[in-house]
Amino acid sequence: MEKISILIPCYNEEKALPLFYDELIKNIKKFPQNVEFEILFINDGSKDNTLNIIKELKNKNNQIQYISFSRNFGKEAAIFAGLENATGDYITLMDADLQDPPSLLLEMYNYVSKENYDAVGTRRVNRKGEPVVRSFFSKLFYKLINKMTSFEMVDGARDFVFMKRNVLEAIISLKEYNRYSKGLFSFVGFNVKWIEYKNIPRVAGKTKWSFWKLTKYALEGITAFSTAPLILSSIIGLFFCVVSFLLIIAIIFKTLILGDPTSGWPSLVCIIFMVSGIQLFSLGIIGQYLSKTYLEVKQRPIYIVKEKSIK
Repeated sequence: MEKISILIPCYNEEKALPLFYDELIKNIKKFPQNVEFEILFINDGSKDNTLNIIKELKNKNNQIQYISFSRNFGKEAAIFAGLENATGDYITLMDADLQDPPSLLLEMYNYVSKENYDAVGTRRVNRKGEPVVRSFFSKLFYKLINKMTSFEMVDGARDFVFMKRNVLEAIISLKEYNRYSKGLFSFVGFNVKWIEYKNIPRVAGKTKWSFWKLTKYALEGITAFSTAPLILSSIIGLFFCVVSFLLIIAIIFKTLILGDPTSGWPSLVCIIFMVSGIQLFSLGIIGQYLSKTYLEVKQRPIYIVKEKSIK
């Protein structure tokens, strides 16, 4: 027998869960008889009826297990908890809003079990239904981060990944507190097959990702996998040191040789403000890296479990 663990992070998904469950069960029935399933829901401190619905589903299906956090720790913590507790030979991550179509599961399983692939990833080929501004900045983010890192992060990649056990073990061996799963999946490497599909809107409920949250998440990814911003701040600082040195020479020449006294305090104030702004910008970049180091050094748990059904 082969075992597949399906991991579903949930946060306030009471409307989507029944629809997701029906679609998931319909698709796992297509698998061969020698495949068994573990369906593991990770309740990320939901404030609605999500946990009770999960418990109701568990009463109907003994394949279902759950982990419930003491509060909302974020999707990255929920993903890590699922990976740590999965017992299957194969593991897949899915969102509960049906933006990750369960109809792809059998195809993903066949690629991993019958062909020479360690994992199957999914990516959206369009962003239909998303705000234009969000789509623009998302594409810009992938262009920037791929220039900053030594490995490729696929534009439009989803967390919907199907992997072998050895890939999971490589990922959970990375115990860092500040987690960016898309980067971690790319970092560990392995032979990955990519499946493309058109963007699917949420089946119910509202997205938990505002533009501000996505921006913070993007900064997490950049600072987690690249030191390029630190290099950039150093280059900017060096550039302005050179410019300042040249301007000092020009002013001395203008005053002593040409006899033209310096003047123009408004321009001087503008220059002071500009240079001060650049200094604060550079300090902000350094502060981001220091804050990550601070959080890592404290070694706080990535998540805290309030209750769970698995032993």
